[in-house]
Amino acid sequence: MSKISLFVLLLGAVLCLGIASAPTNNERLPKANKLIQPPFLKLGDTVAIVAPSGILKHREAEIQRAVNLLESWGLHALVGQHVFKQGNHFAGTDAQRCEDFQNAMDNPNVKAIWAARGGYGTVRILDKLDYTKFHENPKWLIGYSDITALHNDFHNAGYETIHAMMCTNLTANTAGMDHTIASLKKALFGNLETYTLKGSNYNKPGSVQAPIVGGNLTILHTMLGSKSSLDTRGKILFIEEIGEYKYHIDRMLQSLKRAGYFDDCAGLLVGDMSKIRKNTTSWGSSVEQLILDALAEYQFPIAFNMPAGHEADNRALILGQEVRMEVGTDFSTLQFLK
Repeated sequence: MSKISLFVLLLGAVLCLGIASAPTNNERLPKANKLIQPPFLKLGDTVAIVAPSGILKHREAEIQRAVNLLESWGLHALVGQHVFKQGNHFAGTDAQRCEDFQNAMDNPNVKAIWAARGGYGTVRILDKLDYTKFHENPKWLIGYSDITALHNDFHNAGYETIHAMMCTNLTANTAGMDHTIASLKKALFGNLETYTLKGSNYNKPGSVQAPIVGGNLTILHTMLGSKSSLDTRGKILFIEEIGEYKYHIDRMLQSLKRAGYFDDCAGLLVGDMSKIRKNTTSWGSSVEQLILDALAEYQFPIAFNMPAGHEADNRALILGQEVRMEVGTDFSTLQFLK
């Protein structure tokens, strides 16, 4: 083969590679250590309420309370067209739930998207979403539990999000939710500062400054191997869970570990592990010790007792934002760095 022919062949291969890897309008941005922060809300801004997951049967009162809460903060509420639709297990069909969410992403007047509830179903619309207009007008995503799947995708698209209460948490009895509600307002308006956490003898002391990411452990686990899996390198991972056996929590941690999830992790923040189920064979240790045992070979600090997850006291976290975590046995602090 002549030098000219070889050059032409190599040039063609390079051009083909470039064409194959050229980003489309719907492609997520490359992962970055510092995520883009959507504008914090101001009086008069609009929050869209959508239901990307479970059905909202007989939950009109909770949605109205959410609307009233937003209005009491000087904000406007825009309830998705399909929020109260019913599609078997879900709040409408996949197409309907996706349409509401996409409309909220595309609407330049919407400054935050608040999930009505979690449950299950978000994963079914992830790959149908188009980020083209969202990139032009970034906005906050608010929710937890099943909404972790969307948190992951928003982070991989390059944006911070808010892990916080959802609309259906506003039942007739909101006892114990004062801090929860106040922290969501602070997060939305850019006033979230420092949490002081109860101490724990299980804490692994240390100090670290890094972005915080994460959410529900089951959802983080089910995202493994997909484009929605989180990049935890150099980040503090937050986890919470509800309704699982201890052996399943260990199984998920072992799976994440084998996938390299913790290899370059900067720290671990453990939220509520609620309603742990009892197996016929006792696990033999606390859930805290289970977590420490699973991650024994890592040296990063680990803090327990973050009031975030499936409890009434569910403090807001700005995922993707730089935080300083100081872990001690008497108490720990989590400071959000603007």
